[in-house]
Amino acid sequence: MSPSRSLVTRLLGIVAALGVAFGLSLQAAPPAAAASLTQITNFGTNPTGLHMHLYVPDGVRSDPPVLLALHGCQGSGPGMYASTDFASQADKYGFLVIYPSTNPGGSCWDVSSDQALTRNGGSDPVGLMSMITYVQQRYGGNPNAVYVTGQSSGGMMTNVMLANYPDVFKAGAAFMGVPYHCFATGTVRGWNSACAQGRVSMTPQQWGGLVRNTAYPGYTGPRPRVQLWHGTADTILSHNNLGEAVKQWTDVLGVSQTPSATDTPAANWTRTRYDNRAGVTQVEAYSLAGTGHQLPVQGTRMAADAIHFMGLDAAPSGGTTGAVRAVAAGKCLTDASTTPGTQQQIHTCDGGADQTWTRTATNQLTVNVGGSTLCLDASAKGTTNGTKVIVWSCNGQSNQQWRWNANGTVTGVQSGLCLDVAGLGTADGTPVQLWSCSGGTNQQWTMG
Repeated sequence: MSPSRSLVTRLLGIVAALGVAFGLSLQAAPPAAAASLTQITNFGTNPTGLHMHLYVPDGVRSDPPVLLALHGCQGSGPGMYASTDFASQADKYGFLVIYPSTNPGGSCWDVSSDQALTRNGGSDPVGLMSMITYVQQRYGGNPNAVYVTGQSSGGMMTNVMLANYPDVFKAGAAFMGVPYHCFATGTVRGWNSACAQGRVSMTPQQWGGLVRNTAYPGYTGPRPRVQLWHGTADTILSHNNLGEAVKQWTDVLGVSQTPSATDTPAANWTRTRYDNRAGVTQVEAYSLAGTGHQLPVQGTRMAADAIHFMGLDAAPSGGTTGAVRAVAAGKCLTDASTTPGTQQQIHTCDGGADQTWTRTATNQLTVNVGGSTLCLDASAKGTTNGTKVIVWSCNGQSNQQWRWNANGTVTGVQSGLCLDVAGLGTADGTPVQLWSCSGGTNQQWTMG
């Protein structure tokens, strides 16, 4: 049995266990979604005859972001739609999702040929780019908000697309993939056993050099942020590939190999973040202890975490405005004074201007009181428990940037600490501070 045939056989077992099969009918779509997949033909240059389905949620945004979601070997676009939570996330946040299928049906993506590994070189990536262009032209997709995700072979292709088209994608999330160029064989849909088994190791500079010199030679513009997921018990594509991919993308994005932060967002998950000098995470890696070749798992927070990392749950470019509510207290974040430096507090929600915050596209929280727009700010750039959360003149620095997390917490980009209602207080006037994230409801917030 050939290695590629062995891969397909093993993946068939995994896919069957998850209840996913190639050719899954559109009627298997999640019943909660009124919208459904639309098959699109004649979408542009398509050298390998790929098939295209598009999901347009009922509540689609104006100027909507676009997510390219890539299935694994022995999968399909409709199967990816039915077996993952990306469509339900699109229902929440109003973005478009492209679900391509390989040709021949059920095959792996071409991540091994010279054509596929070069920008506009041919093969599958060219057809995928045609789908994106079509959605931008016919459905109003936002060319400044294009993202990619995928599982297994689709995770590999996620890395290829990010390398080949850094000017197109803002971010990507690769589940169970391998570094760009790791699977190279010079043949279309070739099988690289050494890479699959985790026996290909290079320096960060070598991995990064492949992206810079092979995928899109001469490109010097901004690069997309990258999220990586892998299970330690993966017997199809070795967990070793996670570390190699981290080396590649941290080098490409110019950040340290040493994590800026490490935490455990769920049982048996280890997350490492690699931030730039402004405190913005460029590479994020999830290592899942004891997990095999079965990511992302439907019904878990995995897809939501990927959507959050890519920024698809963020406000549209104009921002979103409303009250910021403390979950435990049931009260609103309130600017009690127009004076910069005033510590913020919670107060009974009344809809006033001092409780009306705007979450900007640059991750700030602003409030306009007395004709002045001020930013929520970690006082004196503090990074210790008890740092006062104040308002201050907006300056764009990382102590005025806030990350909204899938578990309801809001963390300071600079400090990594949580926005916290002091002492678990619920009374009007209870101050708001920064504190180590504990998972308590006094650190959970909603907006709107």
